[in-house]
Amino acid sequence: MILSDSTLKEMLAADTLGIEPLAEHSIQPASVDCRLGRHFLVIEANTMHVLSLDEEIEYREFEGDSITLPPHSFLLATTLEYVRLPDNLTAFVEGRSSIGRMGLFIQNAGWVDPGFEGRITLELYNANSLPIRLEAGRRICQLVFCRMDRSTPNPYRGKYQGQRKSVGSRVFLDADSAEGPDKAPSA
Repeated sequence: MILSDSTLKEMLAADTLGIEPLAEHSIQPASVDCRLGRHFLVIEANTMHVLSLDEEIEYREFEGDSITLPPHSFLLATTLEYVRLPDNLTAFVEGRSSIGRMGLFIQNAGWVDPGFEGRITLELYNANSLPIRLEAGRRICQLVFCRMDRSTPNPYRGKYQGQRKSVGSRVFLDADSAEGPDKAPSA
């Protein structure tokens, strides 16, 4: 079930859901708008020749009040808001329609597990043929919250827990990374 603005406000007031800092106008009828933070990562293309699931990726780090994303380019950014989900709530990260109409894709892995705590790392892609200038503090995405049928006994405590800046891929830390497809355990 998707949560309404009334339920979200009740949960925020009771501190069972945490979103900080939160502007009152960010709460929408069935979502919460999140703003762009000041921290950005770009894949270091000068030293990396290929990206691999088994090796750490090198990133160049930027901080600032704005960044210009060239056409057909990708970068990682973070939300200004620090989010804390209870063990019975998930969230979807969705782009705002007004931003999407500019050709900016806001994310491609937009799931937040129950129990997650941290700022949300956003995957941004400029599908336009013109650069897009992004400004920190502007609403860029929205979180849509769904209540689970019950609390999970295994809330998220993974490799991105507690992140406060944009965090690059940590897929190389996955438990199956050293096994490879031919060495998967038999059923």
